[in-house]
Amino acid sequence: MSESRPLRITLPIIVKTYDIDFAHIVHNAVYIRWLEDLRQQMMDEHYPMAQALADGRTPILTHTDIHYKWPTRFGDQVVGQMWISRLSHTKWEVQAEILANGLVAATAAQNGYFADLATLRPTRIPELLRQKWLSARE
Repeated sequence: MSESRPLRITLPIIVKTYDIDFAHIVHNAVYIRWLEDLRQQMMDEHYPMAQALADGRTPILTHTDIHYKWPTRFGDQVVGQMWISRLSHTKWEVQAEILANGLVAATAAQNGYFADLATLRPTRIPELLRQKWLSARE
């Protein structure tokens, strides 16, 4: 396997004053928003939402598991990374890391599926995304 993190994207993150608590540490809930930003960036690069909507599909998030390892503070240099770790016929899993000043501040895994916009029932993983993911794993 040439890449251990298929379809990995990287996104610089700026800690805002409203992201921190009284101790100047980023609040845990902010990481969830950052994961949303990372998933949106991944969609933009690999299966744009405009395309998904045109195809009558939308991604649905079903589970988030996050582990906070190191506090992130205002002024830290923060970078998020996300990649697709697993695809089945109908389900996806992404994994992410949030790094602060080069240290892993948090790791996360999220699961979901694509739903038909009309019925909200699960559909197959879009072929474009499946092919990109399979190629990245070779």
